[in-house]
Amino acid sequence: MLQLSAEGNGLSWIDEAIYRAQSIHILGAGLNSTRPAHRAIHDLDSHGWRLVPIHPRDAGRTILGRVIRREIEDGIIPEIVVFFLAPKRTMEAILTMIVKYNLDQMPLIWLQRGAESDEIVEMLESNNIKHVKDDCIVEYITGNNMNKVPNCENQPWFRQISDADGSGCSVWQAFKPLETGSDFTTELEWVGDLEDLAKSQHTIARYIRSLAKPDETLFDAAIRLS
Repeated sequence: MLQLSAEGNGLSWIDEAIYRAQSIHILGAGLNSTRPAHRAIHDLDSHGWRLVPIHPRDAGRTILGRVIRREIEDGIIPEIVVFFLAPKRTMEAILTMIVKYNLDQMPLIWLQRGAESDEIVEMLESNNIKHVKDDCIVEYITGNNMNKVPNCENQPWFRQISDADGSGCSVWQAFKPLETGSDFTTELEWVGDLEDLAKSQHTIARYIRSLAKPDETLFDAAIRLS
């Protein structure tokens, strides 16, 4: 039985999954500070995990210096995905993951209260996908005084946007860890931190990797190109 909750004998399994993870992807975490997904970044900020906010509309901006991504891109294998979405959107996102990943690569699916439905739970159970329902990951981590040891180091992040002068050129930008990037009004073409840059199969990330010289690291190449 892979349905997990904060009650009964699933506790140690959940603890193990959380402590083993380096990153927590939070779907629905955008700039609206009144939304629970946004507040989750604040509440988990000091607990040591690499927090990855996902919000298509607000991508390229930051929450506490953690850059918001549009989506979980090809090449990125998440460990824990937390859903602060309505059930319909949650179902769509999970179905996309099932197509994208092998079942043995599926992340732990954490359904925040209000994200689940009987249909979603039935689908997860029928596919034998690890999941948590009827619980809040923020309450679970803070309530159990959990901290990632050692802490995941905050990483520099990068963004490519289209040029404002309409020349058709693109602007590659580099930011320090937890730096709040300047706002922009042009099209966002790609955004992610150093780990995303190393693993993403997006055309832009692959192109930046291809420009690294034999004697430089990916970080040095990304800084040189900015």
